[in-house]
Amino acid sequence: MPDYYHSFFNLLFIGIVALFPVVNPIGSALMVNHYFSHLTKPERRRVVIKICLYAFFLCTVTLLAGHYILELFGITIPVIQLAGGIMICKTGWEFLSDNSSQDKNADPRYKIIDAKGIQELIFFPITFPITTGGGTMAVLFTLGAHSENVNLSTYFLNNTAVELAIIIMCILVYILYLNTNVLLRYAGSNGEKVINRIMAFLTFCVGLQIAATGLKALFKV
Repeated sequence: MPDYYHSFFNLLFIGIVALFPVVNPIGSALMVNHYFSHLTKPERRRVVIKICLYAFFLCTVTLLAGHYILELFGITIPVIQLAGGIMICKTGWEFLSDNSSQDKNADPRYKIIDAKGIQELIFFPITFPITTGGGTMAVLFTLGAHSENVNLSTYFLNNTAVELAIIIMCILVYILYLNTNVLLRYAGSNGEKVINRIMAFLTFCVGLQIAATGLKALFKV
């Protein structure tokens, strides 16, 4: 196998392995499912397609222009990891916390969200930071730096490999976001609560790990 094919498949594999835990399509699908609970299947499909498109464009811009954006604002990857990890931790913690004392009518997680109301939530918080947050951006910054090469054809080949990994993640998001209610229907109401809590805890742990990685890099531990 030629070296460029080997590099392509190697970077594709690295991209999928690196993106899967931070995108976390299974956990994210369970966490956002309540936003879609009052939508019809066609409405849900249209919303999920928009989420996937937003996620794809956000990831692509991050991959291709992320390095220049970081340089423009003087931000380092460890800072992105730390900030992104904190945001993911916050999201996980909100779903883990006991909300009995909160005003549920003021919380969008407990409102009846129709097809019109969901439009305001598609980008924030569903696409960012729940689906593609700071952890995803940090991984893409790293993959973008890894794919850089003085040889233009190799650079495009490497970026194509990462783009394909992004597309695979978006396909997984589409399938899982569209069909999560099927899994939850079999799990039942109690099973849904247990699964949501477990996924929220895992999301919190992923955020904590990303933040810890950023801290270690900042302080060179």
